[in-house]
Amino acid sequence: MSTNTIASKDGTKIAYDRTGEGPAVILVHPAFGHRMGNPEFAELARLLSSFGYSVYSYDRRGRGESGDTQPYAVQREIEDLAAVISAAGGSAAVYGMSSGAALALWAANKGVPITSLALFEPPFIVDDSRPPVPASFRSELESLNAAGRRGDAVALFMTTVGTPAEMVAQLRTQPWFAGLEAVAPTLAYEAAIMDGTQTGRPLSRSLTEHVTQPTLVIVSSPGVPWMHHGCQALVDALPDARLVELEGEFHALKPEVLAPAISEFLGGSSDRGHVT
Repeated sequence: MSTNTIASKDGTKIAYDRTGEGPAVILVHPAFGHRMGNPEFAELARLLSSFGYSVYSYDRRGRGESGDTQPYAVQREIEDLAAVISAAGGSAAVYGMSSGAALALWAANKGVPITSLALFEPPFIVDDSRPPVPASFRSELESLNAAGRRGDAVALFMTTVGTPAEMVAQLRTQPWFAGLEAVAPTLAYEAAIMDGTQTGRPLSRSLTEHVTQPTLVIVSSPGVPWMHHGCQALVDALPDARLVELEGEFHALKPEVLAPAISEFLGGSSDRGHVT
């Protein structure tokens, strides 16, 4: 593995690791995740590299060793992903999880040279199977962080996306909760990426109209109906997409389950080595 940096379009330093040799796959972290704070992604990178891929995992802006030039805009994050793809040779497959999946989809729709998309549970709310996210969500997160209340920002984010309040209260007593607080300012970025997709209304064509890449949308089983509904709506909106359900738990899959599915989708599971 090697650690590198590349400058995004606005000059922001983006840090990334590369693991393995072969066709490039870029991993896009979800909320809270970054290279030193997401062991599941590190294991996924290892497993995919054992299948014969060159896997790039990068710190999204504001996390880990990447910079955070202000003001924030979703377009800047799209440019960050494009910069990593440029470092990977100019085009690449992309795997994204949760809001990271939504970011990857936005990038593909904006013409970033993505060859194929594997998306795990982008948290779209497209019907009344759960309440929509409040329109004030992003501004509330920004206000809490501006007031130095990072723990409260983390708690607000978690409870809004579906974590029970009593569980969040327990999590706040754990020593590793400080790691979540460290990236709390980036939670408003997640809200910006998801803006307009968690309203309980059908997905806007502005998210999907230019996405023609082969796309695998992955859901966990057992999961929650609202998330499965959103993923099915995404598949229905794309010209070359399919849904696969893998055994896991709420909004989580083990890397050893996920890696073979991604590799098979990319066309390599039968002839690029094996999971070890």
